[in-house]
Amino acid sequence: MYESDITRFLKDLRAERPHLEQAQRDGRARLWDKPQDLDTSQRNRESRVAQRPYVYSQKP
Repeated sequence: MYESDITRFLKDLRAERPHLEQAQRDGRARLWDKPQDLDTSQRNRESRVAQRPYVYSQKP
């Protein structure tokens, strides 16, 4: 069965560094997976200002 170079590289990398996937999950949890505050999210949506269709044009 054919395996691309990238597939072989990823398999070799995972074999050399078995902790890599858990480290990636920990990094994602630290940087991105944050609990959401529904009140803050709603206030942010309500306070958005609509962007003009073409932002570089002069106001009439």
